[in-house]
Amino acid sequence: MNAPFDATTAFGPDAATQPAPDHQIAVIGLGYIGLPTAAVLASYGWDVCGVDVSQHVVETVNAGGVHIEERDLDRLVGEAISSERLVASTNVPAAHYYMIAVPTPLGADNAPDISYVEAAARSIAPNVLPGACIIVESTSPVGTTERVAEIIAGMRPDLIMPQFGAETGGDIAIAYCPERVLPGKIVQELVNNDRVVGGMTPDCAESAAALYRSFVKGDCLLTNSRVAETVKLVENSFRDVNIAFANELSMIADEIGVDVWDVIRLANRHPRVNILQPGPGVGGHCIAVDPWFLVAGAPKSARLVRTAREVNDHKAVHTENRIRALISAAPDAKVALLGLAFKPDIDDFRESPALEIAESLCADLGDRVLVVEPFTEELSAGFSGTGAVLAGLDDALAVAEIVVVLVDHTAFKQLTPADLAGKLVFDTRGMLKK
Repeated sequence: MNAPFDATTAFGPDAATQPAPDHQIAVIGLGYIGLPTAAVLASYGWDVCGVDVSQHVVETVNAGGVHIEERDLDRLVGEAISSERLVASTNVPAAHYYMIAVPTPLGADNAPDISYVEAAARSIAPNVLPGACIIVESTSPVGTTERVAEIIAGMRPDLIMPQFGAETGGDIAIAYCPERVLPGKIVQELVNNDRVVGGMTPDCAESAAALYRSFVKGDCLLTNSRVAETVKLVENSFRDVNIAFANELSMIADEIGVDVWDVIRLANRHPRVNILQPGPGVGGHCIAVDPWFLVAGAPKSARLVRTAREVNDHKAVHTENRIRALISAAPDAKVALLGLAFKPDIDDFRESPALEIAESLCADLGDRVLVVEPFTEELSAGFSGTGAVLAGLDDALAVAEIVVVLVDHTAFKQLTPADLAGKLVFDTRGMLKK
């Protein structure tokens, strides 16, 4: 998008008569989704203000740096800051578009916590102008977009809110468009993937789609906000259920004494079978979290989704128990734990079963453990006081008699049988089998 923003085209003739906002787009939350989105938008010619509650994040971005590891992101942010298309702030400005990209964690009893989304809505409300469009990108329980509208309405009685299910109406547009990107390929997939754009009304969906069509090469698929919210939860629940089958199969294989990797490899030769690969559990802020939002919306009906979550959570417990049994067989041996991230080749440790297992083992084994994680420079607070050491791969292999592969980082795939000769090895990812 190289042409200047045209409010008349996006929102109708009345919008062009409103006061000019400070920025074309305000992205609320500069985390794993917000910062790449802000940088991509700036690269397509938009005037973007990225907003975050962390002064450190704001200062880092304004200096042209990044606080997260993601392919091409440092270059994109540096170019956006240099071109003055992107600026970061702790204050929410007036804007044509607002994109909410804040976390939605789990609360007590796996209940969805949308307090960050609600706080974002409250921060937007004082400055929002007639004709503006608010888009929620945060993964959220069904009905969250309507909750944002409710908050804005309560703080801005001078504005008419769009009503869900109405054909038209409202002084502003409110929509939901979930991110659907893969860590490590976020910048690429923000542009190339299809997007589902759900509006409170059809007009709201069209207003939001006008933004996405300016930089998305995939299709923009329009629907209502409730369907779009459900789509995001269904996508990740589908993947969680399929992973749960693989993880449960691996536990069955352990009990009956067969090699799960051989079973899956041979079963997948069937033309209509495609079993995924098991692991030590499921991590990340999407698959390990989002299915619970679907369960919360229909707790009596979402039996399979709930069971899959429980299976995948239990796989981490099962894996740790197997590791402990291996360690008990060599009570004085040093142990190398390879990998802490929730998936290969990223620095994202959110909900990581590998991290959970490592912290638990280190709490008991202390300085017997050498942790190898190429995507961090220091161990997290969970290792404090344990005596565990962050080591390089070669140094760990030189002294460890037990080697556990928790994450199949590319850096570990160089290992040969000679490197592991004479050691007890537990490969939770099937990396060595491949």
